[in-house]
Parts: sequence; C-alpha cells; structure tokens
Amino acid sequence: MIKDKLALTPNKPGCYLMKNMDGNIIYVGKAKKLKNRLSSYFRGTHTGKTQKLVSEIVDFEYIVVGSETEALILELNLIKKHNPKYNILLRDDKSYPYIELTNEPVPRLLIVRNINRKKTNINRMYGPYPNAYAAKKTVELLNRMYPLRKCRTYPKKPCLYYHIDQCLGYCAFKIDEEVIRNMEKEIIQFLKGDSSLVTNKIKEEMLIESEKMNYEKAKELKDLLDYIEVTLVKQKVEINDLTPRDVFGFYIDQDYLSVQVFFIRGGKIIETHNNIIELVDGVEEELTRYIAKFYEKNVLLPKELFVPNIVDSDLLETYLKIKVKKPLRGVKKKIVEMANNNAKILLEEELELIKKEEKRTIVVNEELKELLNLPKLDRIEIFDNSHLFGSYSVSGMVVFINGKPSKNDYRKFKIELDKNDDYEAMRQVIYRRYYRVMMEGLVKPDLIIVDGGLGQLNAAYEVITNLNVNVPVIGLKKDEKHRTSKLLTFNPTREIDINKRSDLFNYLERMQDEVHRYTINYHKQLRSKGALESILDKVEGIGTKRKTDLLKKYKTINKLKELGVEELQEILPMNVAINLYERLKNYEV
Repeated sequence: MIKDKLALTPNKPGCYLMKNMDGNIIYVGKAKKLKNRLSSYFRGTHTGKTQKLVSEIVDFEYIVVGSETEALILELNLIKKHNPKYNILLRDDKSYPYIELTNEPVPRLLIVRNINRKKTNINRMYGPYPNAYAAKKTVELLNRMYPLRKCRTYPKKPCLYYHIDQCLGYCAFKIDEEVIRNMEKEIIQFLKGDSSLVTNKIKEEMLIESEKMNYEKAKELKDLLDYIEVTLVKQKVEINDLTPRDVFGFYIDQDYLSVQVFFIRGGKIIETHNNIIELVDGVEEELTRYIAKFYEKNVLLPKELFVPNIVDSDLLETYLKIKVKKPLRGVKKKIVEMANNNAKILLEEELELIKKEEKRTIVVNEELKELLNLPKLDRIEIFDNSHLFGSYSVSGMVVFINGKPSKNDYRKFKIELDKNDDYEAMRQVIYRRYYRVMMEGLVKPDLIIVDGGLGQLNAAYEVITNLNVNVPVIGLKKDEKHRTSKLLTFNPTREIDINKRSDLFNYLERMQDEVHRYTINYHKQLRSKGALESILDKVEGIGTKRKTDLLKKYKTINKLKELGVEELQEILPMNVAINLYERLKNYEV
C-alpha cells in the first residue's frame, strides 16, 4: 500500500503524517518536495530514532500547500493538535522571568512569566532573566533608585514605602508628570542594557554618604554597585550595538542534535538555553522546526536572530516576522561559532548520561515488549488499591509512556464498597477506567499492569474481557517481604521469574513503587480530609457554610494546623477561631 501511495505522491511542498498499526499519528513532517522526502524513509538503512519510526509506519497521509511557509505553519499546527510521539516536544522547556514596566500613568515594575497573557504590553517587557532571583534583585535595585509606585491600587494614605523614600506618595500628592517620565526613561535605558546612568547615580550617592560618615549606607550602595558589575558588565560580548538578539548554535553526533541559545540584550549575554534531542528528520528540518517552535510559549521574540548556515533563514524570517541572519564574517560569525562550540561541549558531556537513561527506559521497555510478545508497547497503565479496614477505599492509576512516567495522565479513583474486598475494588476501578476509554474514545494503553497476585489479575481480566477491550493484562506478584517477585500473565496463565539484578526487574519495581506511592498519598489526603470534617463538626460556631469554605480552601488537617489564631480570625469570629486552634493543636495527625 505504501509503495502504491508513494507512486501517486506529488513533488510539491506540503506536510505528511505517519501512522502506526492503530491508525494513530506518530510523526508529522514537512517537505519542499513531498515525494522525495517520503521516499527517503522507505529506502536505504536508518539508525536510532528514525529506524524505530520507520519500523512502526504502516500508512501515511499528506497535505499539499502553496509554499514552504504554509507547510511550516501547517506542520506546527498539526504537531500541536496530534502531539505525535516522535516529534520534539518543548512543553517542558524552561519558562523565563521578564521584568515589565507597566503602561500606567504612574508605572510599576513587575516580574512576569506567562508573557502570553501580556501581549498588550509586550514592548515594555525586558529580559529574559536567568531566574526569579535575578529578576527580583534587579527590581529591588531599580525601586531603591527610583521611587515608583509599589501598590496595585492606591491606598487612602501614604504607606511605608513613602516613609522610607521608595515612593513619592502618588496616592496623596500630585507629582509632576515630567518627574515620572524622566524616571521611566532612565529605567528603560537601564533595562535595555545601558547601566551607566544608574551606576553614576549610585557612585554619587555613595560618596555623599561616605562624607557624612554613614558607612553602613555607603556599604549598602557599594553592594548594589557590585551586583550591577557582576550581573551585567561581566557578560558583555564584542557587539557594539544594543539590538536585542538571540543566537542559535548546534552540534550533531551519533543521531543526537545539541542546540545552544544565547539571549543577547544591550550587548550582553544575559542568559543561555540548551537542549539535546534525538534526530528523526534531517538536521536542517529539525533545527528550523526547533527555532520556529521555540517562541511559541513564554519566550519573547527579539528584534533579530543569528543562526548557523544550515538553517533556512528565509523561511524563519517569513514565519517569525523578524530579521534572521546567517553571519558570514567578523564578530557576529564568532558569536554563532561560540554557540556551536557550547552545543558541542554540552553534547560531549551529556551523551553518556543520555544513553544510560535510554537503557533504563526505552531499551528496557523494548525488552518487556519482547518478553510478552507484544506488537508494540508505548503506553502502560498501572493500578493499585488502598484502604483502611475497608474505609476510605481508593485506587490509583499511573501511566508510563516509552519507559517514563507521564504524570499528567495519572488518575485517582474513590471506591464505594460495603466491605473490605480488594478484588471488587479492582473490578470497579478497571470497569470505570475502560468504560470511559471506550465511550469517550480515549487513548488505549498497550498493556495494563495490576499491582497484586492472581486474584487481582483475574478480577481485572474479567472486566476487560466483558468490555471487549483488546488490551493484555499482567500482574506484579510480591513476595513475603512485599517486594516485586514474579510477573503474572494470562493466555496462557504463567508466572515469569525476573532476575532481581536486571534492568527489567528495576523497571517493573519502579512502576510498582510509583503507583503505590501515588495511591497511598491519595488515601492519606482523604483520611486527613475525613478527620478534618469530623473536627469541624465538633467546633461550635462552624456551620455548613463555614465548614465548606474551610474544606475548600485548606483540604487537609496539616494545612489547617499551620495557621495561627490571627490567620484563622480572618475567616472565623475570634472565639470560634480560638476553639478550632485548640482542637487542632491537640490533634495528632
């Protein structure tokens, strides 16, 4: 079928979607010439991740578009929509803090991370900063030097900041607008990278305080000066202009692509970012796609990008709508080479660790697939039950995808039972989970694991069979020391011994420990909430509404026990707060 489709594929720009045996989209790519690109997957030999991708492809679709830019836009939208397993995901990438100078009659300095919500004031955001501490110290420095407004809303009278000379009392006095605009201008100059005005101000003030023999104040100013020197001046690069720009570098080795980014603001490298990804597509395609996706979430576009020669700069320039340059000589070329060199150093340092991590995740997951003779094993769902003498019965489900925990997919279940019945609890959670999977068309796992012996395995298998869910089920049997001992399977029913020193044993034990931890934590939360409800019922003055409000806000006894009488008084009358505080103090969790 693939061969016939390839014969009909046009050599035009477009996107292609690779599908596996279940019809799921596992990879999305783009090409200048679709036929040439698609044919390259099915001829010759491949290595690494590309080899694994090709082994899973049973079908493909393609969409023809009018230009390469349209192909890139469509590709990124399809990746976002389908979340294919072989495409690079940047969702876990670091989000950087920025400093915002608000666009108000009397502006404030704020630290923001979610810049997507601040699109209306994007031109008054400066950064990125390496971390929240660096951003906070910079805001403190500027607030110390410039008495801007600190309050979100105006109070009725001047606050503490006015009395310590860090605010001009905008709530009570009319301040000349020119004074505000001059402060604003100098702050922007500093945030854009020119610290000369601020350092001169500090030096003048330091000299005055020294002459007055206020040495403590002078020392405080000296510390501010040192901070500016350490955080700004030392990062200077040889570019003489102040254009905000990002520089991308790369290095490849053994099917791995290392990417290094320098954030240059005001002629200084204020932060760096790096990532290592396993190649599936060509280097040019992967790197161009990476740069395009890099600015989708919580990273502001600069005025200009410097990129290596291999990148399609024209395509990125059209897509990102900023200047994208490939420096060919001089200082600018040296900076790209410096980024390339940093990418090389990173990959050389991390490659061994990456391979070890792959061995204990992807490789061992493949070993489990072979042992159980499964056609594929991407997603595993693992279940465990917990209760206290039949009360507060709960179940937990954790998910491992390609050997790694996928915590966004974890689920908790409250179980309703008349008596302590572990098998019935397993039937109930398996039914609820996979009835919903069938009804709502959710992603089915390739394997279900129950933490328990033959009884739990039988209970789960019975429900799966009745629901006609075609997913294999296995059990993890424990020994008398409550450690993973054997692997139990159906069709045929058998016990498989696993070498306790093997990577496979450690993998199974990791999954078992993770589902046990997750389920026990949920059980403790419910018990704590139940105990809290019982305590609140015994406190005079706490009725239905106050009880609901307290449970909604604090949820557990531990959180409520952290509060003092004064904090409880913000919610409750004084006598009720004291009564509740005493009861909580005498309660042992």
